[in-house]
Amino acid sequence: MTIYQSGQLNTNSLSVPDLYVQILKPQTLALNGVATGRIGLVGTAVWGPVASPVIIGSMGDCLSAFGPKQAQANDIGTAVDIAIVQGASDFRCVRVSDGTDVAATGTLAGVTLTAAHTGSAGNGLVATLTQEPIITTSYTLTISHAVLGSRTYRGATWPVLAAAIAADGTALARVTVPTTVPALEAGSATFAGGSDGGMPTTAQFLGTDGTSRTGMYALRGQGCAIGLLHGVVDNTSWTTQAAFGLGEGMYMIACGPAGDTIANAVAMKNAAGLDSYAVKLMFGDWLWWDDDTNGDMLVPPQAFAAGILGGLSPEQSSLNKELYGVIGSQKAGLASSGQAATYSGAELSALFTAGIDVICNPAPGGSYWAVRGGINTSSDDVTDDDTYTRLTNYIAGTLNAGMGAFVGAVICATLYGDIRAVLLGTLSNMVGSGILGASTDYAVLCDTSNNPQSRTALGYVRADVQVRYQGINRFFVVNLQGGASVTVSTATAAA
Repeated sequence: MTIYQSGQLNTNSLSVPDLYVQILKPQTLALNGVATGRIGLVGTAVWGPVASPVIIGSMGDCLSAFGPKQAQANDIGTAVDIAIVQGASDFRCVRVSDGTDVAATGTLAGVTLTAAHTGSAGNGLVATLTQEPIITTSYTLTISHAVLGSRTYRGATWPVLAAAIAADGTALARVTVPTTVPALEAGSATFAGGSDGGMPTTAQFLGTDGTSRTGMYALRGQGCAIGLLHGVVDNTSWTTQAAFGLGEGMYMIACGPAGDTIANAVAMKNAAGLDSYAVKLMFGDWLWWDDDTNGDMLVPPQAFAAGILGGLSPEQSSLNKELYGVIGSQKAGLASSGQAATYSGAELSALFTAGIDVICNPAPGGSYWAVRGGINTSSDDVTDDDTYTRLTNYIAGTLNAGMGAFVGAVICATLYGDIRAVLLGTLSNMVGSGILGASTDYAVLCDTSNNPQSRTALGYVRADVQVRYQGINRFFVVNLQGGASVTVSTATAAA
């Protein structure tokens, strides 16, 4: 008896009577859906790698990776904090800089230590070298920071300590050992000279594509469903963001400048030529946020919109979902001020007709802060909703992630059947999870009727998939008839 893996045995050429066992792969009946809550965030920070996506799942992760939050509109930590409060929990964060940022340094026992990353957070690093009490030839080097944590290394010489630090991918500093190696000596040094540089330009936030990606383009292939260049309000970047979002299956959240007017917002969008379901444009009515580190801050609305979408299933809209942590807006003022300016129906109509969304209070459901439109910038009524963008990207991303396994297979009835089974199973699972409404909301065609021999002979196989999405209740009309003359009819439920 011989055991074969699937495909290794040609059963048409057997000549020796024997038992042949083939191990077949488990049949794939459905594809696992791709992530719909992952947020790609590009911003500034006082620490951390530049142009490299970092996995963040909590504020603890964010503080360890990028240092303390800063009172700036572009700050990564502030955006992550806001989004987490709304329900998001999965981020890929990219730090950008203008190139003038500097790493902090310190000198200890004749050796220069340099912070592992540029930025002002490095000035809080403290390096302490202590002699072991029992083995006096051995020393312990501790590099610590109030927010970034601490790292400890042991060795009898500077080269040994430097090698240990170099081997640590999470090290807070690097050691430069001079040609003439000094002896270890107990002491302490505080780093200084680190700086954040100036504010990056729009071009630096967008970054460069290619083999060495920076800025927004560093998010390629990270599986993000939502993206934002935090605090970037330059309308010349909007169509570039749209093109990136379409290519990556990412819903880009953009915004206008703080204190914007409706007329200017509409003019900026028109001037940019932005008309795409890949971008959600938030009106420049920035929000007041009570930050636990920096106090009351005026912040762009992007992270609120991204956060609420990041916590919702893809068939859900941001419309009328309560937002948390908002204590006011530029239009309404701070809640503590007692102001209560609201948007009129005419103002909201002007924004939504132009494809611009806004966060305001009240919402249709009550006196709370919420995304008021749930729309993207598309001028097509069929594709201008949050759910079209997110659900289309979700389904396309899921198919893209799993259907490639069929490439290279022999074109035959079995292949057509397998393709249909996987597609139907995947869509059926979406019905079961509530993403799609019913089994009648999708259809799959993949057989000889849409795959004629003239095409299959050239290696082409086509599967036609139709999916009907569930609508969003945007215009709820309740007809009330009242009066003493009204005749009321009541229906009796059947037993």
